[in-house]
Amino acid sequence: MTWETLNYFDGWQWFAAVAIWLVTLALSVIVGSWVVPWVLRRAGRGDLPWARYKPPVYPQSLEPGGEASGEPGGEPGGEAGGEPEKDDKGSGAEGSVKAGSAKGGVRSGEESPTGTMHPAAVAILRGGAWLGVLERLAITGSLLAGYPYGIAIVIAIKGLGRYAELRDQPVASERFVVGTLASLIWSVATGLLGLAALNVLVL
Repeated sequence: MTWETLNYFDGWQWFAAVAIWLVTLALSVIVGSWVVPWVLRRAGRGDLPWARYKPPVYPQSLEPGGEASGEPGGEPGGEAGGEPEKDDKGSGAEGSVKAGSAKGGVRSGEESPTGTMHPAAVAILRGGAWLGVLERLAITGSLLAGYPYGIAIVIAIKGLGRYAELRDQPVASERFVVGTLASLIWSVATGLLGLAALNVLVL
């Protein structure tokens, strides 16, 4: 649909077009606010919708900390009898994550604190929920208005706005990419669906 076609609309076509716009934007913005966090949580666990993530099984000689920790005997210097090992930066939280991953990765039904669900990534990308709402609104609206070039403008603005944070804090880059792609795919899909409904029911 282009702006020129609006000149040929009569009363009921105007009403139908406005209704389709509102329903499509609501699907994109509101339902997308549930879809994108769901994708981020699944990505944080490493699961795919059709397959649960299974941590790789390493030989004991290649397992991280396998010989040094004295597993399974629990010799001195191991993780079994002492505190979680800290990394070079002295972060106890990340050390405990590494200790857990060395013993089999993410447990069933638990969310990993790394990747898309890393607490630091969530804190760095604050305001991401509102940014996603505006992003989906703009992208879906651009498609409905017959101006797909608006998608490139929205992505460029978002990327430039987050560039400084992502450059200084690369831990947030995975969450940014996964969230952006999930939001983009959902908003484009709903926009195309609304555009098809306009062409079939109104034009």
